[in-house]
Amino acid sequence: MKDASKIIITPLITEKNNDSAAQDKYVFKVDPRAGKIEIGRAVEALFEVKVKSVNVMNYNGKPKRTGRTMKIGRRANWKKAVVTLKEGSINLF
Repeated sequence: MKDASKIIITPLITEKNNDSAAQDKYVFKVDPRAGKIEIGRAVEALFEVKVKSVNVMNYNGKPKRTGRTMKIGRRANWKKAVVTLKEGSINLF
């Protein structure tokens, strides 16, 4: 896990996340194998800001029906990271 663009998959844009951006907290969907330190360094490298803290949450994929039969498949597991910045802001748009 060395490439910053492969660690940070996408920013998560919701109303709640936009409100927390006023407090310098930004939410990203990240690679499930990445750790807190790697996520913090990736955000610093991509957006040129200083990271204060990183909190992560792991989500299990939901079971979903596939096709016309009753076979059950699963969506992929994923990880969300809430990154708090020391100073500055990230321009996502």
